[in-house]
Amino acid sequence: MSSVVAIALYMVGVVVALVRLVYVLCQTGKPLKVRGKGDSRLFRTLIVLGSGGHTAEMLNLLAVLQKERFAPRYYIAAATDNMSLEKARSFENSLASETGHKLVGTLQFMQIYRSREVGQSYITSVWTTLVAMAHSLWLMIRVRPEVIIAIQWSSIFYVESIARVQRLSLSGLILYKLRIADQFFVQWPQLQRKYPRAHYVGCLM
Repeated sequence: MSSVVAIALYMVGVVVALVRLVYVLCQTGKPLKVRGKGDSRLFRTLIVLGSGGHTAEMLNLLAVLQKERFAPRYYIAAATDNMSLEKARSFENSLASETGHKLVGTLQFMQIYRSREVGQSYITSVWTTLVAMAHSLWLMIRVRPEVIIAIQWSSIFYVESIARVQRLSLSGLILYKLRIADQFFVQWPQLQRKYPRAHYVGCLM
């Protein structure tokens, strides 16, 4: 009986993933609405933090963002990655100190189940991936972001990791080949030459 339930959950996860993929592919390429100079509308923004150096890259990217336009901001990290959320809190606290504005109510820090931990077997990761997908879907419905910023879907601006010098990561390659990302940025000129639809922005670190 448990195997039947597992298969059913797996199929539900596959269907949800396919529906999401079809939706994103249909929406990709549609231009954002042009806003007038006097338009001060805010964009609900979801910021996806990665472990290790990816969080540092993300915070460097956010440092040059028009943060007053991208609010409220929702930071999300893996359930086992407390350090990334602490760095994000410190980053936002430093912004509040510089501007003198209290950011209560405009920020949320959330954690999500990880699809696969380092060293976890691929067999057991099938189940944890399904759990992570369901949790991700619930968070997307709850937050309903207008902009998602991630280094590793709304309009998709993908920034490839600075660690990728000669070729794209698997995530980046999928987004590039399927033309899922609206804008694709790389941090090394040789990557831009190899993948001409990418935009070279220099090193963000």
